[in-house]
This record gives sequence, C-alpha cells and structure tokens, in this order.
Amino acid sequence: MRKLLNTLYITSPNAYLSRDGENIVVTVDDAEIGRRPIHILEGIVCFNYIGMSPSLMRLCNEHGVTVSFLNQYGSFAARVHGKINGNVLLRRTQYRIADDSELSLNIARNFIIGKIVNGKKVLNRAVRDHGETLDKELLKIVQDKMNNSIERIKSCATSDELRGIEGEISKSYFQCMNELILHQKDDFYFNERSRRPPMDNFNALLSYSYTLLTHEMESALETVGLDPYVGFFHTDRPGRVSLALDMIEELRSYLGDRFVLTLINRKQIDKDGFIAKENGGILMKDDTKKLFLSEWQKRKQEVIEHPFIHEKIEVGLIPFVQASLMSRFLRGDIDEYPPFFVS
Repeated sequence: MRKLLNTLYITSPNAYLSRDGENIVVTVDDAEIGRRPIHILEGIVCFNYIGMSPSLMRLCNEHGVTVSFLNQYGSFAARVHGKINGNVLLRRTQYRIADDSELSLNIARNFIIGKIVNGKKVLNRAVRDHGETLDKELLKIVQDKMNNSIERIKSCATSDELRGIEGEISKSYFQCMNELILHQKDDFYFNERSRRPPMDNFNALLSYSYTLLTHEMESALETVGLDPYVGFFHTDRPGRVSLALDMIEELRSYLGDRFVLTLINRKQIDKDGFIAKENGGILMKDDTKKLFLSEWQKRKQEVIEHPFIHEKIEVGLIPFVQASLMSRFLRGDIDEYPPFFVS
C-alpha cells in the first residue's frame, strides 16, 4: 500500500517558489519563510498568483512532483506535471469505455449510487446525534426520495437521465444543510449551491473542500496510470478533470460536507475568517485557509476500515484505493467498480 501523498500547500497569495539545489524555497517579499527537500513531496498546491521559477518546475518534473495552481477562490487554474506514467493498455481501455455510452453509463450509475447512499448516511447520523433539534420530517422526506432514486438509477437508460436524477437528489439533499448547521446559524447558512465565486461563507468552505478532494483524486488517478481528464459521467471539456470529478461524487458528503459542518459546529471557524468582494463573492482569509488545511490533514490521518478491501487505511488514502479499484476493474480483475460506502 502506497503511503499517503505528501502535499505542500502554498496559501499566501504573495508567495514565490524557487529552487536551491534539491530544495523548494518559499519567499514572501524576498524573505524566506520556509523550505522543503523535493524528495519528501509528491504534490504542490499553490493558491498564490506570483508563481514559481522555471528551474523549480524542472526539479518537480524530474522528481515526479505535480504542481497545481488554484485561484483565490480555490478553483482550478492550471497543472504542471511531467511524463504520464502507467500502462498504455489501461488508458486505451479507459478511452474505449468512455466512448461507449452504455458502458460509461454502467460505471456512472455506481458513482451516483455511492453519492446518494453516503449522503443519506450523513443525514442519518445527524438525526441519530441531534434528532431533537432537527426538522426530522424534512429529513425523512429527503431520505425517502434518496431511497427511491436508487431504483430509478438502476433502470435509467441514458446518461442524461442519470444526470437529471443526480441533479434532483442533490437539490433535495442540500435543502437539509441548514438543519445540519447547529451553531453560528446567522453567519453560516445555505440557500443554494453557488460557485465561481461562492456567494456565502458556507459555500466558500464547501468549494474549498471539493477543490482539495478533486486535486487528491486527480493525483491518485495519475498514480495508478489512468487519465483523470477522461471520465464516464462528466462530459469531456478542455481543462476539466472529468474522471476525478466522477469519482469524488461518492466522497463529497463524507469527506467534504461532514468536514465543513464539523468546523462550523465546533466553532473552529467563524465569520471573521472571510472577506466579501465587490462582486458578492466570498474569499477565505489566509489564516482561515491555514486552519482549514491543518484540520484537513488531521482528518486524512484518521484510520477507518475500507468497506471493500476490508483493510484499515488512513482516510487520506481513500482516493488512492478507489483509483486502484477503478484500475483493477478496467483491467478485468474485478467485475465492476465498487463505490466507497460509508460504514
């Protein structure tokens, strides 16, 4: 089993990255604020807009370290990586299936069933732990819709029909978000999903978590030799990591939504950690990002038993295990792709 990816996050917008021998050097206003040896890293995620030196990019390429650039809202901007590794036969199989609407639909169903089952588990847990304070009637209506949608998914005939079901259930699921926010309700609330830019504090946190999760899934897919840009549910689009987006569907509620709700309900993050821009968009302050990333890394170190391989793994390894299972499925080692189900 591969160890958890060691990722360096650059959150200061004024940071510049350069090379000193075999080290990454981070400077702000020409003052060095940190350095890391290249050999301990497998990825760099930059939220800065100043950039990095060409010499450092070459060093990252030589050592197989992938560099992702995100804008101030946490949206993907660009990615720099070296040669694509992996089995060419595996990628050719991936491309053939992606071009076959029926085969793609069979895989996509599992992504969305995993998403719905795990979303329902998040609601179930909320009822179990805080049922006396929640609108249980609303949650029951949504849970019933989610249950009924699984049979509809199994019998749907086209990808467009599947997307329609997924959109309908996602809208119903998000109607429950305000019920799951137990504290700081005046500062964290959910009216509707907004992105590019997020229009409230809660959406800013959600988008940030989904962006990090997408990056980690993308890295995991490349690690096992798959092309993260060719998916089975999300359509092809230049610059879109469609397969990574496919495969985080089943993980959003468990790794993203629950994490954000925990930060809010434990009051680890408050309204002072955000900035409102003139266009109505909401930005997370640098200190808020640092706290978020620190807690994100702690969460990734927690140990669970994976429901399919029945081995204890760190939470941060879930994307890698799922990518490996997708690879095994495409090679014909297992009969179908098994989505991750929360226990």
